[in-house]
Amino acid sequence: MICTICPRCCNVDRSKQTGYCGVGDTVKLARAALHYWEEPCISGENGSGTVFFSGCPLKCVFCQNHTISAGHFGKEISIQRLAEIFLELQQQGANNINLVTGGHYVLQIIQALELVKDKLHIPVVYNSSGYETVQTLRLLSGYVDIYLPDIKYFSPERAKRYSNAPDYFAVASKAVQEMFSQVGAVEFDERGILKKGMVVRHMVMPNGVEDSMDILTWIAENLPLDEILVSVMSQYTPFYKSCEYPEINRRLTQEEYDRVLDWMDCMGIEDGFVQELSSAKEEYTPDFSGEGV
Repeated sequence: MICTICPRCCNVDRSKQTGYCGVGDTVKLARAALHYWEEPCISGENGSGTVFFSGCPLKCVFCQNHTISAGHFGKEISIQRLAEIFLELQQQGANNINLVTGGHYVLQIIQALELVKDKLHIPVVYNSSGYETVQTLRLLSGYVDIYLPDIKYFSPERAKRYSNAPDYFAVASKAVQEMFSQVGAVEFDERGILKKGMVVRHMVMPNGVEDSMDILTWIAENLPLDEILVSVMSQYTPFYKSCEYPEINRRLTQEEYDRVLDWMDCMGIEDGFVQELSSAKEEYTPDFSGEGV
């Protein structure tokens, strides 16, 4: 089957060769385990049942998970095994099943969820770069309870330079609106753990204050702030190929971050999360050892 599942539309038969995402059509996982470093309403005390998929259609030059996104580290598994992993994470007490960058495996994910639809009783989180087609997202309607998208760039120039995706914001803005239309307003359980809704993430980058402000302005003007959560992150660390881009080959300054947080207040964005600047630590990057696969 010719693959058009992501915005790259590379039109290759992934049963015979790899796509732009770097992987074929057999599910490849790098890690499946409880994870405690998501937003508090996702991880809670029990942890989020994260499933890290290998490959990625975006391949940002600063990716902290480049070992799996660009290096394609992982183990190929069957759809049946993927379904079993979902149930194993549930058995371990996970608050949710957290599908991390699984957009290039949407069809396989749906098949796995179908296999466990009568046994899986925790929410499904779709943790995304935001670079998704509306057509593909519509396939997930009814399968995903919580959307956790990034909005990485507003500027086409920045998106092209760091992710070779000048259409990023045009695509991601439509994708985020589709996600909200599927899940609606946030809902929490009695523990304060999110069971339905959307958390829009944005990571502030060095020399990217204006871009961040444009993104926050768009969120305030185009999404219902009383029905979503917004997570502004300061964890940027110069990984992977960042050394080739001097303007981002450093961590965020306090002044840059404060300017973005001040603008967040100006936009009336109150419901959500703000990381401390000290969150920019390499130890927050997961250990991709194949655990749980």
